[in-house]
Amino acid sequence: MVKLKKYNGFLKLFVIFLTLFFTVSCSQKNYNLTKIEGKQLPISEKTNETPEIEKFIKPYRDHINRDLDSVLAYCPETLDKSTGKWQTSIGNLLADVCVQRGNIVFKARENKTIDLCLLNHGGIRAILPKGNVTSRTAFEIMPFENNLVVLAMKGQQIEDIAAYIIKEKKPQPLSGMTFTITKANTAKNILVQGKPLDINKIYYVATNDYLANGGDNMSFFAKNVQKFDLNYKLRNVLIDYFKEVDTIPVTKDIRITEE
Repeated sequence: MVKLKKYNGFLKLFVIFLTLFFTVSCSQKNYNLTKIEGKQLPISEKTNETPEIEKFIKPYRDHINRDLDSVLAYCPETLDKSTGKWQTSIGNLLADVCVQRGNIVFKARENKTIDLCLLNHGGIRAILPKGNVTSRTAFEIMPFENNLVVLAMKGQQIEDIAAYIIKEKKPQPLSGMTFTITKANTAKNILVQGKPLDINKIYYVATNDYLANGGDNMSFFAKNVQKFDLNYKLRNVLIDYFKEVDTIPVTKDIRITEE
């Protein structure tokens, strides 16, 4: 009899639980999304700032600006990409820096040395002004998220690099390589690191990932025999270089000549 009472008590509790469960479940409403409305809100310099938002982001903006505007080096004269038919002082600098800084990583990882560097004239987005140089300067010159890569290429493809430069008629940033343009618009006397080009040799060419994938019609890079991604943004290459020098040297050596 005692057992039966206990059983009846348990059964009553179970029934109460089920009743409450179904009551709550049935009382919940199901909502379905039937319509989304929106409109464009144009934002310009004339748009009024929201004080609450401005107050929230100000500490972060101030911190970033302090980092971007900290002085890293000094440039004795303005370098830009508009002065020079086949080469520019800023292009020479950028290509030289990629070889110099890239070799630190490339040697450590692969025990190999970069022979030359080719970048694109259009990738330089600002001048390097005379005076103090900051991190902001590097962001203005190279605003893109491009990484430095090294491609192993045969001597034949090095000839293609010279042919490309002649065809494009722009001062592409170039380091580690020199040549002469003939009257027939071909390249001769191609030297890599001061030595005559060896068609059968493998050369290690630094560039950025955009160009390595055929950007700016640099299709010859697709013929590489091996690719090494250094995971080193060109912007950071430049910032690291600025940090290690006091005064930026202005390189004016002749890398491409004409007959």
